[in-house]
Amino acid sequence: MADNLKKTVVDPLSENNPITIQILGICSALAVTVKMDTAVVMALALTTVVAGSNVAISMLRRFIPGRIRMIVEVAVISTLVIVADQVLKAYLYDISRQLSVFVGLIITNCIVMGRAEAYALQNPPGLSFLDGLGNGLGYSLILILVASMREILGAGTWLGWRVLPQGYVGNGMALLAPGAFFALGLIIWIQRMMTKKFETE
Repeated sequence: MADNLKKTVVDPLSENNPITIQILGICSALAVTVKMDTAVVMALALTTVVAGSNVAISMLRRFIPGRIRMIVEVAVISTLVIVADQVLKAYLYDISRQLSVFVGLIITNCIVMGRAEAYALQNPPGLSFLDGLGNGLGYSLILILVASMREILGAGTWLGWRVLPQGYVGNGMALLAPGAFFALGLIIWIQRMMTKKFETE
């Protein structure tokens, strides 16, 4: 049981990270990581949606006809995404505007759909929740690392607090799309070296 829990919750943080190992959810990892606050909110939104959709799909799994299972999964996921988007607009309007369409695009995120299809349809709600939580946290970890690197190098701040000397000019490249690619590529390289997981022919 303990090994099963480790595999479900802990492995997505490193050994089977959805971004660095499975290479899923890359678009949002590149698009919303200019500043820490947007990355944290996006991470919370996706984690909530993937954990919630896993539980819902798991509870419905015995009643979903196989032919329409993907339609049901999309309907459940899109409902949770709409709720998350409305909550952000109500309580964090400025950040919601900065995130633009990317909260809505959680519906198409491969991590969310993949966990519903590959895990929630075959497992009970408790384990499905933990699987969603683990994968959401794995995604969140990478988002926060990329955002930290970009904000510190690009603006000399972290969560809006100045961490580099006042005279630091800032590296404009870090705030542009190539900066996100470099940061994510470096993290993926470090992750692959640590886990010894490499692509093979």
